[in-house]
Amino acid sequence: MSISEPLLVQIVHQHIPAGATVVTIDKPVKHPAIYAADLTGDGIPEIATVYQLNGELYLLILKFYNGQWIKMSLTKGMGYRVTLLTAAPVTSTSRNNLIVGWQLGAIWSKLAVYDWTDSGLKDLTPDDVVFSHAEIIDMPGQHGRDGKVEIALWIHDTGEAYRVDIIRWQNGKWVSAPDVYPYYFPKVVQYYEKLTQHYPDYIFYWSYLADAQYKAGMFPAALASVQKALSFSDPYPSKEALLALEKSIKQAMESGSHAREVTWLYPVSVRTVQGTRWGYMDEQGHVRLEPVLDDARDFQSNGLAVVVQNGKAGVINLNGQFVVQPLYDSINSYVEGRAIVIDSQGFKMIDEQGHVLTRRAYPFIADLSEGRALFYDTDSSSGGGTSKYGYLDHSGQEVIKAQFQSAYDFQQGKAVVQIKDNEYALIDLNGNRLVTYPYPYVGPLGDGLLAFQKETAGKYGYIDERGNIIIQPQFSTALPFHNGLAIVNTSEDYKSSYGLINPQGQYVIQPTYNDIRELGEQRFALGQAIDPEQPYIGSLYAIADERGKLLSPFTYREVGQFKRGLLSASDGKRTYLLDRSGQPAPGYPQVEGSGTLEVVAPNLIKAYVDQRLSYVNRSGQVVWKQNTIVPLHPPYRVREEKYKPNVDYLVYYPQVEGMADQAAQLGVNAKLKALSQVKPIPADQKLDYSYTGDFEISFYKQQLLQLQLTGYNYPFGAAHGMPTMIYAIINLTNGHMYELKDLFKPNSDYVKVLSRIVADQIKNDPQYSYVFPDTYEGISPDQPFFVTADALHLYFAPYEIAPYAAGFPTFTIPFIQIKDIINTEGEFWKAFHM
Repeated sequence: MSISEPLLVQIVHQHIPAGATVVTIDKPVKHPAIYAADLTGDGIPEIATVYQLNGELYLLILKFYNGQWIKMSLTKGMGYRVTLLTAAPVTSTSRNNLIVGWQLGAIWSKLAVYDWTDSGLKDLTPDDVVFSHAEIIDMPGQHGRDGKVEIALWIHDTGEAYRVDIIRWQNGKWVSAPDVYPYYFPKVVQYYEKLTQHYPDYIFYWSYLADAQYKAGMFPAALASVQKALSFSDPYPSKEALLALEKSIKQAMESGSHAREVTWLYPVSVRTVQGTRWGYMDEQGHVRLEPVLDDARDFQSNGLAVVVQNGKAGVINLNGQFVVQPLYDSINSYVEGRAIVIDSQGFKMIDEQGHVLTRRAYPFIADLSEGRALFYDTDSSSGGGTSKYGYLDHSGQEVIKAQFQSAYDFQQGKAVVQIKDNEYALIDLNGNRLVTYPYPYVGPLGDGLLAFQKETAGKYGYIDERGNIIIQPQFSTALPFHNGLAIVNTSEDYKSSYGLINPQGQYVIQPTYNDIRELGEQRFALGQAIDPEQPYIGSLYAIADERGKLLSPFTYREVGQFKRGLLSASDGKRTYLLDRSGQPAPGYPQVEGSGTLEVVAPNLIKAYVDQRLSYVNRSGQVVWKQNTIVPLHPPYRVREEKYKPNVDYLVYYPQVEGMADQAAQLGVNAKLKALSQVKPIPADQKLDYSYTGDFEISFYKQQLLQLQLTGYNYPFGAAHGMPTMIYAIINLTNGHMYELKDLFKPNSDYVKVLSRIVADQIKNDPQYSYVFPDTYEGISPDQPFFVTADALHLYFAPYEIAPYAAGFPTFTIPFIQIKDIINTEGEFWKAFHM
């Protein structure tokens, strides 16, 4: 029996006393305290509701009997409100238990788990079991899910800190459930990681983070966090408690005695004859998951990682098992236990088990923020297909319908939305309009202030949440306030003048900089233009505190974000980890090249420098780095060489080894260098562009080696750069590099044949609808191409016949379709068809 919500409400109102009102539950969205579930095990759902009468709460159970609803049970409630009303199998897999949260105080609710007995409802939960927030999930333990739920109780401590306990009903009593900690506590880790990033000086968040990481089995991370907590002058909850936790973590690391220790894994890349492949290593650099993936991201604190296999994205666990099958075009990282995926239908939301939560696909869904995910949909009623924005909740339901012209993420339970031209509003989590702002632009919330414009294309100022003007419009750029400071720009032209203001509009840092970046942990990067006459070329950054005091010289070309007291920075020649003093952190290595460093374990640092991934320990010793030699069939191999004559010019180019004809090998390698743009570049001169080049082995069969050479030239200040792609197709026996004509019989008129095939594909295949009308006039005799085992592929450069966003339009022609003109006795064909 399925009962709709309106019918439930109607049935309940027919059975509650006159003058009674059904209680409203506020979270996650306001809804009546009514729930239908089978509580007796007969397969027919009962209706549970909580109503208020004369200041008292009552729990009423209705049962469908002989074609009508009758009162089965009436129990007096507790407290003054209800925060939870649901049902789930707690004591048995054959029926549900009713679960109620009776609110006793501002932040406490008493947990009541009711079991149906012959004498009525019986509360199985002691009076001292309370919570501030609860999650009810059948959590997988060592042997998977058992069909009964565990209950995670979040119990408020101080600030935004909660103690988290997980309990289950077992052998007639409530017990802790440590076997499910590795499943649930990564979510708790995510919560405290976010808090420690926002409030790095709040002592108590570090101790809770360490405890959560310990329970999640993330021992190296837990050790780093507990040591951070111990570094404060007044440790929380006490030095003794933290030392005891540190001891437990070290014992678990040494003995592996924890219930389910997790071996944390880190992505690694390997060059192969199939191209670059990805796998995972452990902290010691041992490969645990073989490099067979197209791509691999970092494992998140929930023990899951997004990977790509055969061109499709999925999610694996730390055992390398797919928990989300590789079916999607892309998958975002998990946020608040949910991930946004894209397939051929559009955007969808999934949970950590891969279940699709949204009822349909959307043109766009953003990541969750405070339980709300921004989405937009096409409003067909307007006739013009206008996009309207709304919000989904964590279950993928539309809690705020698509109705806004634009919208921002929620912050502290509020979000700014655009109602129409010259009208914005502040709404709550249920979509209720709190304040309306009559302006052409209002930005997102930041410390209770919002950037705004009085006039279209006018200057920016700040208003408070009620719409009062706090800082008059005077800025050309005004970013949101954070921790009492906001970055603004006063420039009237292309020469930026960035500064930092307080909520009164007073300058804390004068507007004299080409750029300012907030780094977290009360630190900023102040940027001076490398060339004041061409400020778009970029900046050299100094590290400063929130008062503008310089902590370093203007040295750094790249700066990251502070995380646990460390920040990655590079001067173009070397990459460093800086501490909050703005200086290279003692006890950490400096890596040659430009890129980023990240501490991922107490003695493991992830280095992505000069576009190559490696791992080093704190002494600077290499734990892992990508191979530079790719073996082919003996005696052949491809060696990677690096050319970096200037901080803005970087090329990785291939060199072939093992050819019997050394003269031919020298000729091949000279051509590969030239095609890879290895050429004289001044070392100390500032270029007005940057260039990066790389290569992959795209095809290798018998004596034919095909190398894809890619490049990207970015003129500083341009909207985007220009990519290049060249295929070098080499016969390893004699060093010949093949052109398109070499594949075909003499006098075969291959240009005409191939041009007609491509024209037919453009005309008849919908995937080529992006091609500019009337721009395709056929292929050229030396048309760029590459081959695979069964087909010829012709491609065009960006803008040549299609928009830039289309990339390199490529047309696949199976060999069998053009077999009559292929020179099967020719050297090119025989090189891979012997």
